[in-house]
Amino acid sequence: GGNWPAIDVAETDEAFVIKAEVPGCKPEDIDISVHGNTMTISGEKKEEQEKKEKGYYQAERSYGRFRRDLSLPCEVNAEKIEATCKEGVLTLTLAKSEKGKPVKVKIRS
Repeated sequence: GGNWPAIDVAETDEAFVIKAEVPGCKPEDIDISVHGNTMTISGEKKEEQEKKEKGYYQAERSYGRFRRDLSLPCEVNAEKIEATCKEGVLTLTLAKSEKGKPVKVKIRS
């Protein structure tokens, strides 16, 4: 589908935490790039199923290419991006750049 993988974006003061469901993807099948405040996740899902019955052999491969562009509300620090892939869930932690962090203003009385 056009909206695969499902992506969840959470925001903290320091970072964005992005989770994408990528079942059937290995970390080496996924490509992540960040340009300004746009992040692109692309990759390929490869699933293989083998069926062996008497005198009959069938290998089914289903390939699924995906690409998602995410616009982030502010720029992130490209040097501080962490990505992990565990049990079919890709988790990205993108630290906000200094420009994107909220500035606390002290009020003097």
